[in-house]
Amino acid sequence: MTGTAPAPFTADDYRARMARAAREAAEAGLAGLLVAPGPDLVWLTGYAPTAATERLTLLVLAAGRDPVLVVPTLEAPDAAKAAGAPALSLRDWTDGKDPYAVAAALLDAGGRFGISDNAWAMHLLSLQKALPGASYASLTQVLPMLRAVKDAAELELMAAAGAAADRAFEEIRRVPFAGRRETEVGADLADLLRRFGHSQVDFTIVASGPNGANPHHEVGDRVIEQGDMVVLDFGGLKDGYGSDTSRTVHVGEPTEEERRVHDLVREAQEAGFRAVRPGVACQEIDRAARAVIADAGYGPYFIHRTGHGIGVTTHEPPYMIEGEEQPLVPGMCFSVEPGVYLPGRFGVRIEDIVTVTEDGGRRLNYTTRELVIVD
Repeated sequence: MTGTAPAPFTADDYRARMARAAREAAEAGLAGLLVAPGPDLVWLTGYAPTAATERLTLLVLAAGRDPVLVVPTLEAPDAAKAAGAPALSLRDWTDGKDPYAVAAALLDAGGRFGISDNAWAMHLLSLQKALPGASYASLTQVLPMLRAVKDAAELELMAAAGAAADRAFEEIRRVPFAGRRETEVGADLADLLRRFGHSQVDFTIVASGPNGANPHHEVGDRVIEQGDMVVLDFGGLKDGYGSDTSRTVHVGEPTEEERRVHDLVREAQEAGFRAVRPGVACQEIDRAARAVIADAGYGPYFIHRTGHGIGVTTHEPPYMIEGEEQPLVPGMCFSVEPGVYLPGRFGVRIEDIVTVTEDGGRRLNYTTRELVIVD
């Protein structure tokens, strides 16, 4: 049930990404970028080593220079097969040689470089030793928007991942909840995500009754009971791009208060979505959603940011939070997920992934945001 496989990204796609990254680094006053194995390397080159090891693998990008991937000789054949390999040069090194000398020869001795956040400390410290005059900054800090704006092909993949998560919700709402453990429903959710094309399941939160008041409860051995509110939050990667959606269901008929709180969160989520348009600061999405909840007297019970970016990882910049003045740009994708959490009682969260359009926003999740009754 995975549907037609999407067209793969080409060497030209990766060439354009590396050129843009190098250009943006130069505009930020950097001598270049150093990219270790992880999501940045996959996005820039299509290369994902089978296992990150103590052997140095490092993509070196600088404006006006061809991209170079420093790679262990024994892994060079795999690197050469990556979709983006034709757009870069491989510089391999053998065991017994100094890989940091190989990398240092590609760098300006006194330059300031952005380095990917998941680079190993031992590699960064060895680079500092090889080039004591150089300095380094976290890539997330110096170029936080590098992967944030998706092109048309990426948006198609994001939409497909969202649709797959929606299909999982439509199925999970039909399974029995009462009398089963959270872990069992969580396993059902993970199976459904895989059935609908996810290659990686990152989280399946099933937070019932009082557990719903913990936004990151995930799953436990609690047996779901009649009368429980249940927060479902689940997602992962499909064809390399992320899904993440939350819906709150109720086992049997809810109380008047439970309906009121759910309606409040739904109204807040709608307010956050309607605030999305190009040029608006990220913090305004948080403010719009938070104001609805605060005005109703539940402000102290909305205890997390309103949203986070999503792409080749399920959590990345930009963040919809007070103090984040980054303006929204068409092609950005992020969650809008306000919630209310009443300690010892229940919680409610409603979440859609939204992308910025030329004149507003578009949801990538379409399942009902009304309170769903389950058995």
